[in-house]
Amino acid sequence: MKVILLGNAGSGKSTLAKKLMAKQLAARLSLDEVAFQCGTERRSLQDSLADVKRFIANNESWIIEGCYADIVEPVLPYCEELIFLNPGVEACIAQCRARPWEPEKFPSSREQDENLENLIEWVRSYEIREDEYGLRSHRALFDSFQGKKREFNHPNQYGSVS
Repeated sequence: MKVILLGNAGSGKSTLAKKLMAKQLAARLSLDEVAFQCGTERRSLQDSLADVKRFIANNESWIIEGCYADIVEPVLPYCEELIFLNPGVEACIAQCRARPWEPEKFPSSREQDENLENLIEWVRSYEIREDEYGLRSHRALFDSFQGKKREFNHPNQYGSVS
């Protein structure tokens, strides 16, 4: 398995990655782990890509998940399937509100809660953003990918992934 999960924050990428890993042993890389340094400072694309390519080289079976079209595009040739999670902004917001504390991203649940409104504002702008995190960039990547690909527009569809 060599799968890339692409979508907005709250779209269900991490949840789907866990479901896939329960069915088949695979290493998982959240692009959040390679995209940033010192909190909110974005690393150079070159450094992020080097880490992703090292991850790919070191793992026979893997799942990469994130919202970074600029990191995903150069590694698409390595994947066997691209899955675009596009359940809509309101579903993503609901998932963000329901998500448990993510200790890999925040030192405490209080700090995560304090950031929630910023995250929701960012998620809400998905359909109009012109950057690598927005729907336009994700759609362009998905539409241009020539390999196996699927788009899910509702979280209920995620259970059908094998």
